[in-house]
Amino acid sequence: MNLKVLLPFQVFAEKSTVLRIVAETTSGSMGLLPHRLDCVAILVAGILTYETAQEGEVYLAVDQGVLIKTGADVLISVRNAIAGTDLANLRDTVKQEFQNRNEQEQQVRSVLAKLESGFTRRFVEFQRG
Repeated sequence: MNLKVLLPFQVFAEKSTVLRIVAETTSGSMGLLPHRLDCVAILVAGILTYETAQEGEVYLAVDQGVLIKTGADVLISVRNAIAGTDLANLRDTVKQEFQNRNEQEQQVRSVLAKLESGFTRRFVEFQRG
C-alpha cells in the first residue's frame, strides 16, 4: 500500500510498500491490509501503526482526523502527528509536546483576553461619546 499522512500545512509522511496499517477509529481499532476493500473512517486521537519491510513497525501519535483507502492508496489527514519507533519514547515526546502547546495556548488566551477587554473598553467609550 501507499501511505500518505497529511497535516494542515504539510505532508507529514509518505511511504510506499506499506504492509499493514492499524488505526484507532470512532468504532474501535481498525486494521488495513493491501487487499482490503476501499473505505473511509473517522480517526480519534491515539496511536496509528504502520509496517514496512525496511523500517519495521512505526508508530504515529495522531490527533483526530480521517482515513481514506482507495485501491492501494491510503490517505490520512490529521491535525497533528508525532512519529516514533519506540512507544516509550513516543509517549515522552507526546507528553512534552502537550506541555509546550498548553503553555502556548495560555499565552494566546492571555493576549486574546487583553484584546477583548481593550475592544470592549473602546466600544463603551465610543457609545458614551
